[in-house]
Amino acid sequence: MQGIITAAVIIVIIVIVLINCIRIVPQESEYVVERLGKYHTTWSAGMHLKMPIIDQVRRRVLLKEQVADFAPQPVITKDNVTMQIDSVVYFKVMESKLYTYGVENPIMAMENLTATTLRNIIGDLTLDETLTSRDRINSQMLAIIDEATDAWGIRVNRVELKNIQPPTAIREAMEKQMKAEREKRAAILQAEGEKQSMILQAEGKKESAVLNAEAAKQATILAAEAEKQKEIEEATGRAEAIRKVQEAQADGIRMLKEAGADEAVIRLRSLEALQGVANGQATKIIIPSDIASLTGLIEGVKEAVK
Repeated sequence: MQGIITAAVIIVIIVIVLINCIRIVPQESEYVVERLGKYHTTWSAGMHLKMPIIDQVRRRVLLKEQVADFAPQPVITKDNVTMQIDSVVYFKVMESKLYTYGVENPIMAMENLTATTLRNIIGDLTLDETLTSRDRINSQMLAIIDEATDAWGIRVNRVELKNIQPPTAIREAMEKQMKAEREKRAAILQAEGEKQSMILQAEGKKESAVLNAEAAKQATILAAEAEKQKEIEEATGRAEAIRKVQEAQADGIRMLKEAGADEAVIRLRSLEALQGVANGQATKIIIPSDIASLTGLIEGVKEAVK
C-alpha cells in the first residue's frame, strides 16, 4: 500500500513538472531562453517545451511597436534660454537576443540617449529656431537615436517633441509680441479694406459717370434723329401738299382747256387776281387796259348761262 502511494506521488510530481515545462508564447512576442546560464535559443509564438532545471526564460520580449513617453528634460538654447522639453519615441524590437544582452535596461538607456541628443541639438539653436524647427529637430534625433540603438536590437520609427515650455517671462513676452503682431495685422487689414473700399467706390463713380455720359449722348442722338425724322416728315408733307395743289391746278386748267375756254379762263383768273388785290391793303391799284373787253366777256358768259 505504501508503495502504491509513493508511486502515485511520483507520477503527480512528474505531471506537475511536465506541465511547468510547457511554455506558450503569445503572438507578437518572443522568449529568450538560457540553458545553464548561457543563451540557448529564442522562442517565437507558439507552444514550446522547456527542460526542467537547466532551462530558464531570461526575458519576455514584446515585438509590437511601443511608445516611450519621456519626462520633460531641461535644455539650454544657443542664446542661453533654459526650457523644458519632453519627447516621445516610437520604437520596435527587431532582435530579441540583442535587446536582452545589448544593454542592461534598454528603455532607460534610450531615455538617457534621447535626453543627451536633445540637449546637443537644442544647444546649437536659438529660442526662435527651436520653436519653429520641430521637424528638423525630430529628423536629427531620429537619425542619431536609431543608429545608436541598432546594437540593442531596437529600431526607432519616430521621434516627436511633445511639448516645449519656455520660462514664464519668455512666454509672457512672446504673448505680448504675438498680441502686438495680431493688432498690427488687424490694423493693416483694416487699412487695406478701407483703401480697397475707396478704390471700388471711385471706380463705381467713374463707371456711373461714363454710363451717364453714354446715356446722355445716346439720348441726344435719339432726340436729334427724332427731330430730323420729324422735319423730314413735315417737309415731305408740305411737298406732298404742294404737289397735290399743283396737280389740282393742273387738272383744272387741263379741264378748262379741254372745254375750249383758255382765253376766258385766263381773263377770269386776271379778274380774280384783281379782286384779291382790291381786298388787300394796297393804296394803288393798276387796272389792265383790256378790262373793258374782260367785262364784256363776263356779260357774255352771263347771257350764255341764262
